[in-house]
Amino acid sequence: MQDDNRNLILAMGLSLAVMLGWTFFLPPSEQTPLTAEQQAVQQELLGDITSEVPSGSVGVPAVEVARIETRDAALTQADRVDILTPSLSGTLSLVGGRLDDLHLTDYRETLDPDSDTVTLLNPAAGPAGYYVQHGWGPAGGLPAEQVPGATTIWQVESGDTLTPTTPVTLSWDNDAGLIFRKTFTVDEDYMFSVTQSVENTADAAVRMYPYGIIDRVGEPETIGFYILHEGVVRESDGEIAEIDYDDMPDNTFDSRENANVELIDVQEAGWIGFTDKYWMTTLIPDPGPFTSVVRYSARTESYSTQVRMPVVEVAPGATESSTTQLFAGAKERDLLTQYEEQLGVDRFVDSIDWGWFFFLTKPIHWLLTIFNGFLGNFGVAIILLTLFIKALLFPLAYKSYVSMSKMKMLQPEMEKIKEKAGEDRTKLQQEMMALYKKEKVNPAAGCLPILLQIPIFFSLYKVLFVAIEMRQAPFFGWIQDLSAPDPTSWMNLFGLLPFDAPDATSFLAILSIGVWPILMGITMWLQQKLNPAPADKTQAMIFAWLPFVFMFMLGRFAAGLVIYWVANNTITFTQQYLIMRSQGVKIDLLGNMTSGLRKKKTPE
Repeated sequence: MQDDNRNLILAMGLSLAVMLGWTFFLPPSEQTPLTAEQQAVQQELLGDITSEVPSGSVGVPAVEVARIETRDAALTQADRVDILTPSLSGTLSLVGGRLDDLHLTDYRETLDPDSDTVTLLNPAAGPAGYYVQHGWGPAGGLPAEQVPGATTIWQVESGDTLTPTTPVTLSWDNDAGLIFRKTFTVDEDYMFSVTQSVENTADAAVRMYPYGIIDRVGEPETIGFYILHEGVVRESDGEIAEIDYDDMPDNTFDSRENANVELIDVQEAGWIGFTDKYWMTTLIPDPGPFTSVVRYSARTESYSTQVRMPVVEVAPGATESSTTQLFAGAKERDLLTQYEEQLGVDRFVDSIDWGWFFFLTKPIHWLLTIFNGFLGNFGVAIILLTLFIKALLFPLAYKSYVSMSKMKMLQPEMEKIKEKAGEDRTKLQQEMMALYKKEKVNPAAGCLPILLQIPIFFSLYKVLFVAIEMRQAPFFGWIQDLSAPDPTSWMNLFGLLPFDAPDATSFLAILSIGVWPILMGITMWLQQKLNPAPADKTQAMIFAWLPFVFMFMLGRFAAGLVIYWVANNTITFTQQYLIMRSQGVKIDLLGNMTSGLRKKKTPE
């Protein structure tokens, strides 16, 4: 049984090592530049976004758009209306009436206060196009040229700058009796409201449908770590779905749309969009039926999430309108909760990737933000939270370590039984069971408490990985960004030598670890010394190297995660050491652990 337990722990450790090391040895491949043929195909992108129509409607012909080399150059291709709020800056393009230029002014790319603010949306024709388009699709035989398209030039009807107090209305007259308007409003955070209307001044009724599209050109660069979802996030009638970018081409190919499409008819309410680690762009139609669409076009290599509302008939002299909310910003839990409660956006806070153990990650994150609120230091909050959870789980830990102490004190007796039994496995098991029964020891008693703690600490790790509060949050000393690796390195004696350590692009970066990863390795080694070395030499060698393997493998992880591991290891070691000493186990950290009360002298 002891061997089985040791093998279980070894297997768990090696599995964790493989998973955590995956991103070091097999990092996500860099995005391959588009070929000339692919670039030519992408010239049809803007027209493609208006060709998605419900069954039975007439599509809009594709419009060729020349690709622009730089973002700044792409922005100059259209007249624009400024956007300025306490949290956002950017512009609306009057060509197509698109939102394709947006910056998050509360967040910067780097710690440098003069660095660029985080860019969320980009012009469709520029590199890494990422934009939002609202419009009307023709239905019932209405000619496509009578509804606004990707190249429609809108006029500013009212408002010169979109702010929380000044909406902007754009208009377009098709010269055939239809007047289209788009009214944009925005709050002080990240929620837009887009109301589009059509006024029919002609003599005959017309049919059309409103839609909203979020489109990304080319597969976006992602972290590519198994613990985090990046891609489509969708809520449909109370159900959350997540779709990775590389799964979108697996959807059914629709020859009418010339794309791989998944359509879901939402009856009550829902939302859909793209999520990154910290940022998200999401369309939220008014409550009621709509079609939620996930679309991938190999022809343009574009990824789209869309909402398509039902076809409406606009009678002569009548006006029809449709309103869609648009969230474009940072995934701050309190803000998402506020939108969920005040605007009725169902399960909006679940756009944060809480993972399988959401029933644990949500309260852990809430508690972490509470600690951070009154401590004012996210790193200290991590340590306090780790201490709190360890104290909460102390009864389980106590039972586990007491059982482990009893097993360790029986170690000499168990070794004698192994020697006597030799290769006779049956006799070995019988003798072991007799020893356990005599000493009233349950060898499995220490396993269950440990297994029960695994989901809790995995959830804490998950929370720290996805929490936006850790991004660019300072700790103490040289740790000024808890979401970045420890910047120090032993290779230049932690800054004492006059040269820089290898940067993140170098293969040697995995060896260039700082103070906190080294502390993590030391605390792991101390924990290991509380347990006897396995009898098997191969296992003993593997266990001896594990702290050093983890030290280098995890050394380039976010400093906040490493600080958590150091805190957890230190508290665990202290608990285990004190409990085992209280049970009579004598521990020699510089040598082997002896069996304390049961140790006997043997005649020479």
